[in-house]
Amino acid sequence: MITEVAGQYNADELENQVRTLWEREDTYRRVRKLRVGGKKFFFVDGPPYTTGRIHLGTAWNKVIKDAVLRYKSMNCFAVKDRAGWDMHGLPIEVKVEESFGFRSKKDIEAYGVDRFIDRCKEFALRQKDDMTAQFKILGAWLDWDDPYMTLKNEYLEAAWWALKKAHEHNLLERGLRVVNWCPRCQTAIADSEVEYWDETDYSIYVKFPVLDEENTFIVIWTTTPWTIPANVAVAVNPSFQYSKVRAWKDGRAETLIMASDLVESVLKIGRYQDYELLGVLSAGQMQELRYEHPLGDMVPGQKNILHAVYAADFVTAENTGCVHIAPGHGLEDYELGLDHHLEIFCPVGEDGRYTEQAGEKYQGIYVKEADSLVIADLEEKGRLLAQGRLAHRYGHCWRCKTPIIFIATSQWFLRISDLRDKMLDEVSRVTWYPEWAGSARFADWINNARDWCISRRGTGEFPCPSGPARSAATWRS
Repeated sequence: MITEVAGQYNADELENQVRTLWEREDTYRRVRKLRVGGKKFFFVDGPPYTTGRIHLGTAWNKVIKDAVLRYKSMNCFAVKDRAGWDMHGLPIEVKVEESFGFRSKKDIEAYGVDRFIDRCKEFALRQKDDMTAQFKILGAWLDWDDPYMTLKNEYLEAAWWALKKAHEHNLLERGLRVVNWCPRCQTAIADSEVEYWDETDYSIYVKFPVLDEENTFIVIWTTTPWTIPANVAVAVNPSFQYSKVRAWKDGRAETLIMASDLVESVLKIGRYQDYELLGVLSAGQMQELRYEHPLGDMVPGQKNILHAVYAADFVTAENTGCVHIAPGHGLEDYELGLDHHLEIFCPVGEDGRYTEQAGEKYQGIYVKEADSLVIADLEEKGRLLAQGRLAHRYGHCWRCKTPIIFIATSQWFLRISDLRDKMLDEVSRVTWYPEWAGSARFADWINNARDWCISRRGTGEFPCPSGPARSAATWRS
């Protein structure tokens, strides 16, 4: 029946009529039943977190998927689809903590872990229902009545089965690694869980006293003064040339060592009035040097560490050409430490505060608030060459927005490095649309993937003696 178009188009009214029709006629299931026997097309929804109302990106994602499924159905494919929900872990925990006004994980313990877990489940299920209603308003067709939910036992059992298989294939291991760490959530977080934006931090040039050479220093640069108490080595580039210069400032002279190409820029930053070249050192000669930790008398954990110079290709011709190495607080530092059997010294706890290993003065101080204190101590000891401020991109926890730190902690890992070649073979077997999504973006991601940290435990507060460790509020089935 052709009817006259109304003078005003009411989108809400029309959409309500369509949804009512679909519900009354059970259109979704009748269409799926109509295609039974056709060529199969299998789709499992990538699950959104049930942390709140859907946003534009989530809606766009769902609408595009819906268009593809409708296209396949109209081309006589037997579409098998299932909605899904990501319903546990840190995103949910953080939302519930916010609703209670919790400021630390100690608040969860005081409230009661089991009670907190129950509140997390209730929150996730409530948000699932609200978000389902929103997706239905968008007109998205999925099996909303039988979604997979990550808090259900069927999902948890599947995850444990996968871990069991990984263990059988020697792909599961527990080890000490440097990981992204959120001191607010007190847990390791994945690279994909880190958000970056510009922050202004200190930029300092520090003088490390060379052993057995009076008034002689290796000059390093860093934007993380709080990691200086954890320094165990200096890295130099094996292809660089290094200069030893006598430099004068305010009538006093001292001998400084840095990359030859950077001497004049460093001395200018340090406001030296003049200098003379005493000699040139190769990277090999640099590696014969030993030095004292600039704050060694204040940090008990430094007492028995031998501080030396090592070659590393990651050192660039920037700043001083000498890189401060703290294996307990940096990925490249950690790998260099493993290669040379260095101390993996990490005097920082899971709350981001210095432990007793950092010394009485620093113990209990949050590291991001300790920068000015470390700088003041370096200056008092005559070890600070220069300081300034630098705007640079810095990582933050994408859930609570706290600046992340790098710390060495014992976690469970899947040995992705052992699977990388097989994964790349699988990438080449897939037909990608567009093609570059597989051959470039996804393949590059696999190529650069590190072993996967799958646990979310603290540095020791919530130990798990058998099997993968858990965060304080990992949900129990």
